[in-house]
Amino acid sequence: MKILIINGPNLNFLGKREPKIYGDETLELINNKIKEFGMYHGMEVEFFQSNHEGYIIDKIQESYENVDYLIINPGALTHYGIGIRDAILSTNLKTIEVHLSNVYSREEFRHKSVISDICIGKITGFGSEGYKMALQYLSNLKK
Repeated sequence: MKILIINGPNLNFLGKREPKIYGDETLELINNKIKEFGMYHGMEVEFFQSNHEGYIIDKIQESYENVDYLIINPGALTHYGIGIRDAILSTNLKTIEVHLSNVYSREEFRHKSVISDICIGKITGFGSEGYKMALQYLSNLKK
């Protein structure tokens, strides 16, 4: 099973950015932990991060025939990234939405996601463990 994990705007600043909300782990550390977890479960995991919606759309479009599932943390694009929504819909990629913080305990504008209704699931508020939770779910599907 091949999984693409996409992280959106500002997630490259994890470890520096608001550690009380997002923790002190860097994206590189999180990706290494996820990769190891995926390998243990027989999954090939690819990572992509961009601060630009167009690059994320391009990555979804160029990857859809080569991956089985998409796990995405769209960051701020969660709330207005209609282009990402359209890319997921047009590629028909089975997608899990992940957020490090509990978006429902934060500002009201963070409660709305433009992709949640087209995802097979959403994990929010468990920090970097959310990515592993998504992989564990996908691992259970193949059993």
